[in-house]
Amino acid sequence: MRLKFAILILLCSVFLNFGALSYGAELADIQLDMRTYDGINVPAGIVVSAINMQELSTETCPEGYKVKFVSTNDLYVHDTNVIPENTEFYGYIEKINEPIVGTNASMKVKITKMILPDGFEIPIKGYLYSSNDNVIGGELTSPSEWVRMPHYQGRFQGISWNHRIATLQIRPGGKRSMGRHVKVPTGEQVLITFVAPVEITHTVEE
Repeated sequence: MRLKFAILILLCSVFLNFGALSYGAELADIQLDMRTYDGINVPAGIVVSAINMQELSTETCPEGYKVKFVSTNDLYVHDTNVIPENTEFYGYIEKINEPIVGTNASMKVKITKMILPDGFEIPIKGYLYSSNDNVIGGELTSPSEWVRMPHYQGRFQGISWNHRIATLQIRPGGKRSMGRHVKVPTGEQVLITFVAPVEITHTVEE
């Protein structure tokens, strides 16, 4: 009985070892089809042209409101298309300032990721671009009052400038009008600027 049991254990051990060797051989034959690609650094300051996909307004949108933009052309670094046309950009309204007397409303829109046309997602740090430190709006309002002030001019009379005449000029007073809300309409062409470099390790096959 003991001999039969020992033979049974020996046969099971041989079978298991043979199966493991066969499985290992199958694994050794597997080749992963991966692209060899060196990353490309997209520097800070790069600007991408895009279309706004929903209206953004300081009057109707709260802080944290989700935003979406779609790029309208390809962006190349050297000879590589790192941000193809139709890449989607996502983010949110980071800050809203309400309109006040003398200043229009303003908002700052942060971009946190882009999704390439093939679905590959890349985290980024960017903003909706404006020349005012990427703040949309925030301009001074027009004066709410105008004052007349005399402006004196000398007139040559005889041999000297001894006669002065006054003319009235209208100048803005110290008061300004109430600020207005600012908005970015749906479908408007905008610019997205990168404020930090991004390492691109994936590109869309052309």
